[in-house]
Amino acid sequence: MAGNPLINSMGNQQKGDSRFGQFGAGGTSTAQYGQQGNPYGAPQQYGQQAYGNPYAQQQNPYGYAQPNAQDLNNMYNAPSASNFEAGRVTMDDVVRKTALNLGLVVLGALVTWFIYPPLMFVGFVAALVLGLVNSFKRKVSPALVMAYAVSEGMLLGGFSLLFEQSYPGIVIQAVVATMIVAATILVLYSNGKIRTTAKLTRFFMIATISYGIFLLLNLALSLFAGFSLYSANPGIGLIISLFAVLLASYSLLMDYTNTNEVVRMGAPKREAWRLAFGLTVSLVWLYIEILRVLGFVRQLSDN
Repeated sequence: MAGNPLINSMGNQQKGDSRFGQFGAGGTSTAQYGQQGNPYGAPQQYGQQAYGNPYAQQQNPYGYAQPNAQDLNNMYNAPSASNFEAGRVTMDDVVRKTALNLGLVVLGALVTWFIYPPLMFVGFVAALVLGLVNSFKRKVSPALVMAYAVSEGMLLGGFSLLFEQSYPGIVIQAVVATMIVAATILVLYSNGKIRTTAKLTRFFMIATISYGIFLLLNLALSLFAGFSLYSANPGIGLIISLFAVLLASYSLLMDYTNTNEVVRMGAPKREAWRLAFGLTVSLVWLYIEILRVLGFVRQLSDN
């Protein structure tokens, strides 16, 4: 037991805290507050009257009675503190903060959609920078997480407006489809029907990096050559987007798994913001890819 860091830590706390030893713990201890020492050097026995005062009575120097066997038994049988009582993250914390972030995404999207669509480019740069900062920051920052949500919303507002102008009604279809997919994944995960695996996660990482490179290449071609790999062949674009929907769905499954494990482990309450950030990223990604899929379907059906 000497090698257990938790027990060693508790032992150190006992040495530095006079409250330990109240119930007999802590080994040797100094004289209690107000206790009269024996002038002849012999230790005074428990319950012995103070020298020179035949009427003195033994008193508890801490001001309250020692617990009896029933008190100790009640403390032992008492329920342990919940995550909320212990300042640990709960599922409700994650849900509330995720809902707040999604609300900020909608707010940022409305600003870009109705006020100034070119803000989507500002949102793109800000979301890219803040996304990287939040991903690698060791101590999560609620302000940066919320700033990311607003920036992502600014990007989505302009991006969605472009699709809505070309295919009326497509945005609400994408929103509903995203909610259905996210809810389906959650239900299947909760029932144990789907789980993440090491092999799938490894494939997911490789595929996501490859897809990210493809998106950057397509963006560069669109900006400097006026050519898009998506628009070159709508059929291929649809296949790529469907594959991206699978990637985003697996990303959301990973976030569900991570959230469940972190809450179960009793992580600090502040970590709810990190979990909410991950869920927001995956949900936004899923929406974008579903919007692309619907766009290609409408384009192919019009042709």
